[in-house]
Amino acid sequence: QVQLVESGGGSVQTGGSLRLSCAARGYAFKSSCMGWFRQAPGKERERVAAINTFSRSTYYADSVKGRFTISQDNAKNTLYLQMNSLRPEDTAMYYCAADPVLLYCTSTIGARNFANWGVGTQVTVSS
Repeated sequence: QVQLVESGGGSVQTGGSLRLSCAARGYAFKSSCMGWFRQAPGKERERVAAINTFSRSTYYADSVKGRFTISQDNAKNTLYLQMNSLRPEDTAMYYCAADPVLLYCTSTIGARNFANWGVGTQVTVSS
C-alpha cells in the first residue's frame, strides 16, 4: 500500500523560501511520474510540478517556473519541492501525488491521473 507523507509547510513572508518533503512508503522510485499539487480555498486542485523519476525530466506550472524546483532522492524515497521567492498567491494546501501504474509524466498530467495522495501540508505566505 502506497503511503505519502508531506512535511515542511509553514508560514513565511513574501520573498521567503520553504522546502517541502514527501516521504513515500510502499512505493519504489522506479520509472514513474510523481507530482506536487496545491489547492487554495474555493479553487480547484492544480498541478505545481511533476517529475519523471527515471529520466528526471520535469514539468512546472507557468506560475511557479523559475521559482520552484522539484527533485527526488531515491535512496531516501523522498520527493522534494524547493519553493523560493514565495508570493501570497502561493498560499495553499500542498499535496504530494504518485501512482505505481503511471509510468511517465507528460505536460498535460493532472490530478485525475494520480491514485495516491498525501494528506497535505499548509503553506501560507503573508505580504
